[in-house]
Amino acid sequence: MIVDDQVMVRAGLAAIVGSQDDLEVVGEAGDGAAALALAAVVAPDVVLMDVRMPGMDGLAATERLAASASPPKVLVLTTFHQDAHVFQALKAGASGFLLKDAEPADLVAAIRVVAAGEAMLSPTVTRRLIDAFATGTVAAAPEADLRLAALTPREREVLLGVARGLSNAEVGTELGIGVGTVKAHVNALMAKLGAANRVQATIVAYDLGLVRPR
Repeated sequence: MIVDDQVMVRAGLAAIVGSQDDLEVVGEAGDGAAALALAAVVAPDVVLMDVRMPGMDGLAATERLAASASPPKVLVLTTFHQDAHVFQALKAGASGFLLKDAEPADLVAAIRVVAAGEAMLSPTVTRRLIDAFATGTVAAAPEADLRLAALTPREREVLLGVARGLSNAEVGTELGIGVGTVKAHVNALMAKLGAANRVQATIVAYDLGLVRPR
């Protein structure tokens, strides 16, 4: 489902998505409130969500969708440098975000990634995310120390790998453990951190100071 207040943007995204044999556009909405109503009817697997829209914006809509009984994966599309508050969308349950000037192939790949249950952060966005923590744009949560203390040493190691963008297989290879074990650690640490997905876990890792900007 595509959510954007600009008709031409929706048309362009629909054309890109519709060109793929394994993807289908099930609906379009022009603001957050319309998106919530439409999602209840068409039950999309993935929602491409704009941030700035009249009425209910993408942040509020993402939070409402994430709290629904069968939440879709939300991929936030943004200009980012104008939308620093997009971090709140990730914390609200978005599965990732992509810059609006991304190549069509990157958009399609991102949709497939979040549909498969993984998180999506483009390299450019990841760099800006790190820079934001480095400059203090994103403040650490007050309960950060308590959440960190709840992690085992191994869970901290796995979290470090997740925050660096490694897949479960890559984390397993680095730590010398099986993929199934990594997945179990990821599930456990996300539960302890209150993170809904790997993107949120990455944000928490920076919140906690567990990962330092380079």
